[in-house]
Amino acid sequence: MSTSGLLPWRRPTYSVIVLHGTISPRPGQLNADSARPLIQKAFAAAAGNPVILDIESPGGSPVQSDLIAGMIRERADRAGLRVHAVIREVGASGGYWLACAADEIHANPMSIVGSIGVVGGGFGFPGLLSRLGVERRLYTAGHNKARLDPFSPEKPEDVAFVKDLMEKLHANFRDWVVRRRGNRLRGNLDTLFDGSFMLGQQALDRGLIDGFATVSSLVELLGGPRARPRSFAPKRRGLLARLPRLAAEQGVDALLDALEDRAGLTLR
Repeated sequence: MSTSGLLPWRRPTYSVIVLHGTISPRPGQLNADSARPLIQKAFAAAAGNPVILDIESPGGSPVQSDLIAGMIRERADRAGLRVHAVIREVGASGGYWLACAADEIHANPMSIVGSIGVVGGGFGFPGLLSRLGVERRLYTAGHNKARLDPFSPEKPEDVAFVKDLMEKLHANFRDWVVRRRGNRLRGNLDTLFDGSFMLGQQALDRGLIDGFATVSSLVELLGGPRARPRSFAPKRRGLLARLPRLAAEQGVDALLDALEDRAGLTLR
């Protein structure tokens, strides 16, 4: 957008939506609920200028990734605005899904990009309880309600079921990237979508990104040397307000991560 019509003392501003962290439905993580107000405010303040996504994420929930990306595209299409993404250290799996909501993707030559795949799994302890002298009592209604139970022997049909889910998720991820990147993708697509991650330079060669930039350099490129970014990021509570929860959260986070890995499939 040209800034020649602006008053001489006014500096053009560019909305920057900060999308940092693991993508998860849990409170305090990057998800649709935490991102929605940022997206709404950023587009409302855009004043006709492109909107920038500041991405630092290794991925996580496929559902939340899709919801956030969908909100970005809906607002961009409604406003008729272009969107640029800047990947910092990592924009992989779900983080790359978010980047694909942009019309152009930028990174650093050494950023970690890609990892277009799905991972799932967990642990099995079918003999642990008997060795401890514990009798397990499990009641279900529905033949497969206890599917993937970690204290029961693994069943081939359960493995086949999970692999089918993963293939369908992977197909959705692949289709989203192809839809957003189109003929910019280069080389063998099978190797591009095999779950591998790569450095920014490789990602540029394969068409996963469009160039190299930081948020600051991109703002200057778009708006000139007087342009400045206006960041929209989640508000963090003060340290004193968070102290009572910090110690407990460290242990709880580790437990929840283990449970999520067993029960869910993630874009990582």
